[in-house]
Amino acid sequence: MSRSHIKRLVMPRSWPLPRKSSIWVQKPNAGGHSIENCMPLALVLRDVLGVAHTRREAKRILHSREVMVDGRIETDDGRGVGLMDVLSVGEKNFRCVLDTNGKLRYRPIPKNAAGSKICRVTGKTTIRGAKIQLHLHDGRNLLMDDASAYKSGDSVIISLPEQQITSHLPFTEGAQSYLTGGSHIGEIATVRGHDVKRSSKANEVQFDDFLTIADYVFVIGSESDIPGAES
Repeated sequence: MSRSHIKRLVMPRSWPLPRKSSIWVQKPNAGGHSIENCMPLALVLRDVLGVAHTRREAKRILHSREVMVDGRIETDDGRGVGLMDVLSVGEKNFRCVLDTNGKLRYRPIPKNAAGSKICRVTGKTTIRGAKIQLHLHDGRNLLMDDASAYKSGDSVIISLPEQQITSHLPFTEGAQSYLTGGSHIGEIATVRGHDVKRSSKANEVQFDDFLTIADYVFVIGSESDIPGAES
């Protein structure tokens, strides 16, 4: 039986919470994001955005059906809200990003930006009926008749809540990218080259004055896609 709480001393370093204020902290439900890249909705409402003082109050807000994640009403207080997710509380909208210290931040975005989301393509598989399933970083799987144009490492912009692909951002030289790991986490940089290793070593991506592994590179359209990011 999985526990719904973890000790604050061992919670992910990406969570922007004090470690010694109490013993326990709520754990996000299993979902598309890893525990390092998301926080449970009740914690976000109470400890990050400050719209609730207690978990009970956070649950009451959720039951009012005024909270949405990626354009859909959410009432589960344990739902993990993670990287690039859009959180709407009433008329206010926020996007989850990582800052330059590797902490999860829920930054305000305008209403028109809340209607779309950038997702990283993590892989694709062929399923029955010769359909292609595109796997995205947030756990989504999109069915497509022809996915030959999409490769791992590319990004797609999807509409919310319809989940229709509206744009394709290929992982190529010259692409703007947002770094989600390593010593340059939270920064925006331009891809200058991609070194594919023919071994168990991680593929490397070159930038103007540093290298990082391909798994940390999240292709974006422009710097304005990441609220408050530093380049």
